[in-house]
Amino acid sequence: EVWMVESGGGSVQSGDSLKLSCITHGIKFEEARLHWYRQAPGSGCERIVLINYDGEVRIDDSVKGRFTSSRDTSQNTMDLQMNALRPKDTATYYCGANVLGVPYSPSPSGSCTLSSYWGKGVQVTVSS
Repeated sequence: EVWMVESGGGSVQSGDSLKLSCITHGIKFEEARLHWYRQAPGSGCERIVLINYDGEVRIDDSVKGRFTSSRDTSQNTMDLQMNALRPKDTATYYCGANVLGVPYSPSPSGSCTLSSYWGKGVQVTVSS
């Protein structure tokens, strides 16, 4: 059985930090591209982090310098450290995994598509 579960969301003030975690089961990280996506109200899906098969981390320009991410292959977890949060970071955040040989499936919101498996999402709200 494969599942992914995010945790760590919440409501914070502008400039605060939050750390999201994603616990996974049934995914071999060396055979998967891992992602963090977010979807703001009324907006489409935005991929903000890609962790490649070899562990290389790519951060989208929209959050580069403020967000970092990592994976732990021994624990099958991935993290998203978010610093200097801004109101425009308010969104539902999803972890996802694109596993070799497994077709894409839509995210719980239906708007994100480039992963085989998804967490249910966690809300991050940043107020000014």
